[in-house]
Amino acid sequence: MQAGRGLGKFLGSYLYQLDEKGRVALPAAFRREAADQRFVLLQPYPPALALYPEGEWLQVEERVRDLLKHQPEARMWVLRMMSSAVECAPDSQGRILIPARLKEAAQLENQVQLVGAIDKIEMWNPALFESAVSEEAEQFSQYAPKIFR
Repeated sequence: MQAGRGLGKFLGSYLYQLDEKGRVALPAAFRREAADQRFVLLQPYPPALALYPEGEWLQVEERVRDLLKHQPEARMWVLRMMSSAVECAPDSQGRILIPARLKEAAQLENQVQLVGAIDKIEMWNPALFESAVSEEAEQFSQYAPKIFR
């Protein structure tokens, strides 16, 4: 799979500091996977933020258009979702600026848990991530046999 073609492979979990300006560095592995791409940052699944490389975002846009075509009543949900989305690009040091409204919505303070979610990167408050994973842990055993043989 080639980066830049909407086929990103984001794997792993990294704990990074949020700087005083609201920027977080992307891990080198994530930067390599989405080399020279812009991103779209939004919050489709609170409390986490989702960071989509532009190649993947184009596919999301297609699904949004399809949703609106077949379910026009979803218009206000789409508007709400898109109104908080921002385009961003890593700076020369590989940092992404998280706007204050998204930082607040995700309850990000000093640290950010960056989690590879195959086609996107999720950004979590580390305590909320640990809590969410712990709450669901009992159900995890049902999924592994369906994927890993």
